Amino acid sequence: MKKMIMMTAAFLGTGIAVHAQTSATSDSLKVINLQEVQVVSTRATSKTPVAFTNIGKDELKKINFGQDIPYLLSMAPSTLTTSDAGAGIGYTTLRIRGTDGTRINITVNGIPMNDAESHNLFWVNMPDFSSSVKDLQVQRGAGTSTNGAGAFGASVNMQTEGASMKPYAEFNGSYGSFNTHKETVKIGTGLLDNHWTFDARLSNIGTEGYIDRASVNLNSYYLQGGYLAGNTSIKLITFAGKEKTYHAWGYATKDEMKEFGRHYNPCGKYTDKDKTVHYYDDQTDNYLQKNYQLLFNHTFSNAWNLNVALHYTKGDGYYEEYKEDRSYLEYGLKPFIYNEKEVEESDLVRQKKMDNKFGGGVFSLNYTDNRLIASLGGGLNQYQGNNFGKVIWIENYIGTLSPNHEYYRNKSKKTDGNIYLKASYDLISGLSAYADLQYRHIDYTIDGTNDKYDWNKNIPQPLAVDKKFNFFNPKIGLNWNITLNHRAYASFSVAQKEPTRNNYTEGNPGSYPKAEKLLDYEVGYSFSNPWLAAGANFYYMDYTDQLVLTGALNEIGEPLTENVPNSYRMGLELMLGIKPCEWFQWDINATWSKNRIKNFIETIPIYNTKGYLSDIVSTQHKSTRIAFSPDFLLNNRFSFHFKGFEAALQSQFVGKQYMTNAEVEALTLDKYFVSNLNVAYTFKPQKLVKDITFGVTIYNLFNEEYENNGWASSSYENDVNHRIDVAGYAAQAGTNVMAHLSFRF
Repeated sequence: MKKMIMMTAAFLGTGIAVHAQTSATSDSLKVINLQEVQVVSTRATSKTPVAFTNIGKDELKKINFGQDIPYLLSMAPSTLTTSDAGAGIGYTTLRIRGTDGTRINITVNGIPMNDAESHNLFWVNMPDFSSSVKDLQVQRGAGTSTNGAGAFGASVNMQTEGASMKPYAEFNGSYGSFNTHKETVKIGTGLLDNHWTFDARLSNIGTEGYIDRASVNLNSYYLQGGYLAGNTSIKLITFAGKEKTYHAWGYATKDEMKEFGRHYNPCGKYTDKDKTVHYYDDQTDNYLQKNYQLLFNHTFSNAWNLNVALHYTKGDGYYEEYKEDRSYLEYGLKPFIYNEKEVEESDLVRQKKMDNKFGGGVFSLNYTDNRLIASLGGGLNQYQGNNFGKVIWIENYIGTLSPNHEYYRNKSKKTDGNIYLKASYDLISGLSAYADLQYRHIDYTIDGTNDKYDWNKNIPQPLAVDKKFNFFNPKIGLNWNITLNHRAYASFSVAQKEPTRNNYTEGNPGSYPKAEKLLDYEVGYSFSNPWLAAGANFYYMDYTDQLVLTGALNEIGEPLTENVPNSYRMGLELMLGIKPCEWFQWDINATWSKNRIKNFIETIPIYNTKGYLSDIVSTQHKSTRIAFSPDFLLNNRFSFHFKGFEAALQSQFVGKQYMTNAEVEALTLDKYFVSNLNVAYTFKPQKLVKDITFGVTIYNLFNEEYENNGWASSSYENDVNHRIDVAGYAAQAGTNVMAHLSFRF
């Protein structure tokens, strides 16, 4: 009976597996899940009226061969992914219900991972982190109260691996197309002296990429040590990632693809004095990020427990790029005389650098009895960042180029504090009420000069941002376990979110963006029995001043956004799982959605023949589709297993996407249907090696020619009679293969 209840509760969110996966496994020894309690306050449960998907360690392991975490989540409902390099490694993004990564809250052990300024998580800075994840939960919509800035459309809560009772060693290796490879070594001591446990992971991932020169070199480690004494546990975790990635965010136009092929990458392109085309070898992104977490958990009684976590992240890096015909004035350099002529511009190489740190603490005090589950929690975090740029080379430059010369520098500071109280109370048998009250305060400043030049005033653009935000985010809902097989829920949530750094640095100081507000309405139902699970979830997300993607990119390939006064996302998510026998399972989920901006105003610049801005034209639209938000998504998976043999065919269909908010047919991403086939066999030798698994994965099995991301813009030349629509497309790899092998001792 208990199993039936758990199955019913879990499926409403999952749509991935017929059988529910619980957050904890019963074990007589508490050390199995050392920090299990750490994620309680950020996770949805069977009594939480939100749409969620649980993905366990075993599911992740079956598809974890080098691709970034977004690609491991591609079967989750309403989810799609993108890849700059075209093969799912390097710079990748995750979108859920059309919301981009800046609106998806990411936590690890309840600790916020989104960058405090960009609100994004750059997965390239966490290579192979999935190999250290025990399980994760994807919450769609406003979700539960979490710590961090990105909880505005979805949340991904990751929990790292718990302590192993016995010592182990593990090796995982992969190799395939585009010289893609992954090597992972893991070891653990097991429980020492009934109190201590230690685990370690070392990983290397590399690829030449599908796109020209889109190479990726990633190194990472994960270390953890824990101490247990009675009802108290302390755990110290450190993990780091170092990346070197060639720029591939420029994307190619359709004309460029026809001329040079779908692999074409315009990043780093320049011409010499003989008009010969070259590509700069060091057009790369370079970054090192180190993370530290200290987790403290104490159980006072069967009813009360406390979680406290301290964290610190240090990041250092830069990206380097070749720029043609740039003015010296823009970089704070003086012209010089060459052959009796004044030289005011030339080719140069610049580096834009970052030096930042982020630290703080989070806590939750949790209470559980027969009818009430409650948490009082919150956090206080602070970010400090330095952004600055240098010119390291100038073509034919006469004079000494100071290695310490900076052409811009700005400092930012952000303090983010929140407190929440949430509770689930059983009103009557099977019916529970949920309430969640969160208050959040943000204090954000940026001072210095921007990396842009004000040509009207002939000075670097100044930055003087001093903003404070206060948000109250209530959530209420009802959950009804109608019978052992049937469950229904309804909820209403309010979420508010401050603008990102780019919204300030890329905008006009006279018209800085507004904070966003979301009213999220959700209704769901599920049915489950031992061989069938089905669920449906309807949502209506009503936005005020939503910052939507415009289709444009800034100079470092980051998507730009703009406020729209009134918009909404409405959709129906359907999930079905069938397991007619022990060796076969069918999982499918689909999302029909309507994503609209009400009364959208399109602004289009007019440029003269010399390329200078002469005017801006505004066009009123009644209702338009929100950019990068397909109307239909479908995920399907057939899986087979017999003894040690496993096979799975996973497919995804993504409908047409507009790349701007004006519904321009010339600026769209075509629909696509992509399938991956994975085959593996595991056998268990009698001695030394516990198990050996080898297999092959074929990505894009049917060689679909498609693009899953891009940029787009519109302008007029001279007057409104000559409109120009331009777009770049992120071409994805055709059929490619990855072989994989693992040993566990």
